[in-house]
Amino acid sequence: MFSYYFQLGLRSLRRNPLLTALMVMAIGFGVAASMTTWSVFRVTSGNPIPQKSSSLFIAQVDNYGQGNNDAGEPLPWLTYTDAMALMHAHQAKRQTALYAIATSAVPADPQRLAFPARGYATYGDFFAMFDVPFLFGSGWSASDDEAHASVVVIGRELNEKIFAGANSVGREINLDGVNYRVVGVTDRWEVRPRFFDLDNRGGFGVAGQVYLPFTRALDLRLKTASGITCNRDVGSGWESFLHSDCVWVSLWAELPTAADAERYRQFLYGYAAQQQRTGRFGWAPNVRLRDVMQWLSYRHVVPKEAQISLLVAFSFLLICLVNTAGLLLAKFMRRAPEIGVRRALGASKLAVYMQFMIEAASVGLAGAVLGLLLTGLGMLCVDRVFDPSIAKLAHIDLSLVGLTIVVSVLSTLLAAFYPTWRAAQVQPAWQLKSN
Repeated sequence: MFSYYFQLGLRSLRRNPLLTALMVMAIGFGVAASMTTWSVFRVTSGNPIPQKSSSLFIAQVDNYGQGNNDAGEPLPWLTYTDAMALMHAHQAKRQTALYAIATSAVPADPQRLAFPARGYATYGDFFAMFDVPFLFGSGWSASDDEAHASVVVIGRELNEKIFAGANSVGREINLDGVNYRVVGVTDRWEVRPRFFDLDNRGGFGVAGQVYLPFTRALDLRLKTASGITCNRDVGSGWESFLHSDCVWVSLWAELPTAADAERYRQFLYGYAAQQQRTGRFGWAPNVRLRDVMQWLSYRHVVPKEAQISLLVAFSFLLICLVNTAGLLLAKFMRRAPEIGVRRALGASKLAVYMQFMIEAASVGLAGAVLGLLLTGLGMLCVDRVFDPSIAKLAHIDLSLVGLTIVVSVLSTLLAAFYPTWRAAQVQPAWQLKSN
């Protein structure tokens, strides 16, 4: 019967090509707008590290007090003094202080010019904490951190530029005139958003290609390429800056269980209370410990334009469905005599429901095909609405294709429910008598 009803539906659609085209276009445009904005929303609101997002936490300690903080919230970074105190306490399974750096890679070939290479000053635990994939080698050891070793982990892209993609572990690379021994080469690491570096285009900027030991970066006086806030005069010199009240260092800790997280939260509170007792803080302890998803929510990583565009697109889809429902109602009710004859010959209301819902589903499938084509076109133009660093992440994959088809068909069936119900209420006797 399904095949029979499907054939009836196709015949009906061919009988009114203009009306059918209007319905398909309404569904196609509505679905395309929704799926295009959804593709952007999903890449900005997704979980960047789902296997560990609930066990990775960023620590915040209020260093400025009420009136100078972020509406009662500690600023996103720590001072160097606080970060080092927390690191030396070793209260987490793994932990790392980090900050963004900007260096220049100098090729061995004198004919080639140096080029910028962004990255991070961090600790060796960084790679195991964040599940960084390696193409060659590995990260450095804790002893390298303590020895302020001149080692480096580079990204796959930088390795291709400097070493033509070969295994460069053990070789040297020149960064800002300083030679480092390569201990590892990371594979492509698509963490979106980059939760530990939200100051780089909201976490969607260019991926880091250089990872240096935090201790070595301080020896070389590498300044942060990320956010920094100071509430008073820093003074002159590197040491003055390090021991100032400027906040610029992030500290992440791996805490596998809820008990570990609570214990670390109490440790943070105790540390802030100790600073209050010594007179360094003139306010009550104010600390935060947020996991990855809480951190992304707090920093409002999903762009406002993505949220607004998604709302507008689905509102547009709703309008398209209302118009489609009106067109279907007009189409179905014009066939009241046909329905009356079928009912008089013994067709049940369920049979009428089946016939018209299958006909509506065929409209939905046609709308899905048009919607996919328009969604592909929308992907080419999405950078006109969103930041290019975000727009380039939007793409069509199998999941989006499947979702487009499902949304198109289900939304069309939803729009067809009332027209089909009205068609099923046709009284055979009235139709036969009037005709």
